[in-house]
Amino acid sequence: MTTPATPSAPKSSGDNRNFVAVDENYIALTFEDRLRIFWKKNGKSVVALVVVVLLAILAKGAWDYSLAQKEVEIGRDYAAATTSAQLKAFASAHPGHTLAGIARLQLADEDYAAGRSTEAIYGYEDAVSALKTGPLASRARLGLAMAKIQGGKTAEGEASLKQLLADTTEAKATRVEAAYQLASLANVAGRADDVKKYSDQVMAIDPASPWLQRALMLRANLPIAAPATAPKGATPAVIFPSTGK
Repeated sequence: MTTPATPSAPKSSGDNRNFVAVDENYIALTFEDRLRIFWKKNGKSVVALVVVVLLAILAKGAWDYSLAQKEVEIGRDYAAATTSAQLKAFASAHPGHTLAGIARLQLADEDYAAGRSTEAIYGYEDAVSALKTGPLASRARLGLAMAKIQGGKTAEGEASLKQLLADTTEAKATRVEAAYQLASLANVAGRADDVKKYSDQVMAIDPASPWLQRALMLRANLPIAAPATAPKGATPAVIFPSTGK
């Protein structure tokens, strides 16, 4: 019986060393190798992201520039509006804009000065809506209160003045004038105590205000209260001189 021949090991062609697949997790890779592998896998995505970011930056810059140019144009249009008709046209063309609110305030002041209380009320309301906050908005609220009084809505206007006076967030000049106007209304109505109270508030808010002098004049012109008369038939009290003892 013959012994089977031992099979010989297969011959390998070329280098028979074992190789390990190289990827970004292989510890022996250098930083440059890892960067190269990362770029090969994600380069297109990175480029796309950079392009999107750049486009967003450019778009925002273009939008901001457009808004800035628009504001410049609106400012020029406002500066060019020198008549009442032009101010009305400007305010109508830019509703809600701060400069439109200022234009409405100017127009309302004109209407108030001319005695057109209804138009003044509407104008001041529009100005308050557009300006919202700040000294000019406070000024518009004061004008609205005065226009209501001018238009015969005295109780409503007086309530608005009291609200302005009590609100410490309002401009000091507005609160001082509101206090004076309340003192003036009280003077007309013959309420001497209120004249004194509101003139004191004018002094407390701003002693240097020109409204204080007017308030003090109202106070100085108040009628002097007559001394109380003794009841009829009453015997006057007798005061004896001091003996020094």
